Amino acid sequence: MLTWLLEPLAYPFMQRGMLAAVMVGVVCAVLGSFVVLRGMGFLGDALAHAILPGVSIAYLLELPLSLGALIMGVATALGIGYLTKQGRLREDTSISIIFSGLFALGIVMLSFVGSYTVDLTHFLFGNVLGVSEGDLWLTAGLSLAVLALVLVLYRQFLVLSFDPTLAVTFKWPVDLLRYLLLIMIAIVIVVSLQTVGVALMLSMLVTPAATAYLVTRRLPSMMGLAAAIGGLCGVVGLYLSYYLNVPSGPAIVLTCTVVFVLTFLFSPRRTLI
Repeated sequence: MLTWLLEPLAYPFMQRGMLAAVMVGVVCAVLGSFVVLRGMGFLGDALAHAILPGVSIAYLLELPLSLGALIMGVATALGIGYLTKQGRLREDTSISIIFSGLFALGIVMLSFVGSYTVDLTHFLFGNVLGVSEGDLWLTAGLSLAVLALVLVLYRQFLVLSFDPTLAVTFKWPVDLLRYLLLIMIAIVIVVSLQTVGVALMLSMLVTPAATAYLVTRRLPSMMGLAAAIGGLCGVVGLYLSYYLNVPSGPAIVLTCTVVFVLTFLFSPRRTLI
């Protein structure tokens, strides 16, 4: 058993992949708790796909892909927040228009590059085993920034998730907090790109938090359990990827999904069986 556990760690790329998977699993799960409570899953998926033009521009200009993704993600988050605030269109309608239009624009831009198919595959499904030391530092920095904001503004986000009217009564800057939450989701998406890619990112953001929601009663417990599930599933998924010779991103996501299904079936609080 010890040999089975240590063999993959003999490779530096597996060590970097493990660290990246744990960091992504933790930060996605913590922020995902607010996403689950506020019913923002579709918005997170839209943000993930809408950053493709930023990635395309960065690729064409030979700039870091994460930089283009971060700029486009923040811009898209602010745009969605603005359209939603105006109230002229339903929120899901505004999100759908921005999501589909920007994603199509990004694919068209990548089509001008001969090798776009391979790069688009990595963008969609991740390449955690290709994580470099620079990627690790970037992931660590952005993750710590998001976790620090969650810690500092925990009370505000808590009230905003359960009772927005009370937040207005406290005279908090509700719109600013909403914009900030959207920007944090965009940052987490950028963090997740290398690990699981855009197509599978939503699972890391929602599934561990939804699993923890089934067995907890308080938000701190939900966030802590979700972080543990996210980090553990990242490690287990990488081991399965190594020994079964399957793509690492989908292996991590499937591990999260299996844990959710088992919890859904046998949870002592909200059990199906």
